[in-house]
Amino acid sequence: MRLRKDMRLGDEDMLLVANVSDALAHPVRIKLYQYVMVCNKELKPVCNGDLVKEFGYSQATISQHMNKLTESGLVEKKKQDRYTMYYANIGMLRRFLDTTMKFSSFTR
Repeated sequence: MRLRKDMRLGDEDMLLVANVSDALAHPVRIKLYQYVMVCNKELKPVCNGDLVKEFGYSQATISQHMNKLTESGLVEKKKQDRYTMYYANIGMLRRFLDTTMKFSSFTR
């Protein structure tokens, strides 16, 4: 089978897929990310306390998971007074999905 164009992933794309995949590799992080997305869609602010209340994990556990999501670019955080507010970065999710589709085109 011959590929019509070069579909190989560059270093930047490989790093993006690896980082986001790593962030989504834990079921709790998927739940947290989904919750933040839904709250953002409903225009509800989300902070650590909201996540602790919703999921019942300790504040430290939530912070660790949210830091992993933030490092991957899936979540952005902003300080408001003494709270850290979380926002889903849908653009990063779209880039990840587009890049994985590009990656999966090797199997077609």
